[in-house]
Amino acid sequence: MIVARDLRGERLQLEPLRPEHADEMAPLLDDVELHAFIGGEPATPEELRTRYRRQSVGRSPDGSQVWLNWVVRLVADGAAVGTTQATVTEESGTLAAEVAWVVARPHQGNGYAVEAARVMVQWLRDQGVRTVIAHVHPDHHASMAVARAAGLAATAIRVAGEVRWESRS
Repeated sequence: MIVARDLRGERLQLEPLRPEHADEMAPLLDDVELHAFIGGEPATPEELRTRYRRQSVGRSPDGSQVWLNWVVRLVADGAAVGTTQATVTEESGTLAAEVAWVVARPHQGNGYAVEAARVMVQWLRDQGVRTVIAHVHPDHHASMAVARAAGLAATAIRVAGEVRWESRS
């Protein structure tokens, strides 16, 4: 089974998610505008802690999915700037991962999402993942740029109104 581990880019470190991260992440994610494209609303620290407790188990209850979640930090000072995640499944003997990223608004525009997504996707490839998928709202141009920079291409497939981006190796 693939297990999240520390990953490092040039400016960023991806640290495996733990329930204790909720207190640090809640203020960063407490921004209604972050949910404009992904839906929902900001979670309280306790709601986030409950979610992180569930996610940090590393797999779905039925074992069919591997859950990989990271807090994205600046190497320079250790400050958290966002999160990345991958849900890995096996399809016909081939590993596939659905990926996502979130960078807090004060840290957007610095290329952090691009770097974090590239680091995560490369690591997933190194673990044997052959198909990488992201679902991006058709009006979310910044996330489209991140998906493209991570090597994914838009497809004609729409899921719940979002464009499926994909890369196969």
